[in-house]
Amino acid sequence: MTTEKIFIGIDNERIELKGADLTAYKAQLKLDQAEAVARETEATARIDARISALGKLAKLGLTEAEIEAL
Repeated sequence: MTTEKIFIGIDNERIELKGADLTAYKAQLKLDQAEAVARETEATARIDARISALGKLAKLGLTEAEIEAL
C-alpha cells in the first residue's frame, strides 16, 4: 500500500499535510479541477455558438467584411 504524501511550503519551510488539512486540500483540489473543466466547457460552447452564428450569417448572404463589422 502506498501512502500519498503532500507537502506545502510556508516561509521556506516544507510541511507535510496531514489529517483535516490534507482532507481540505484534496477537497479544494477537486473543486478547482471541476471549475477548470466547467470553464473550458463554457468556452468551447461559446466558440461553437459563434461559429454557428457566423455560418448562419454567411448563408444569409453577408460578406466576411459585413460579418466582421457586426
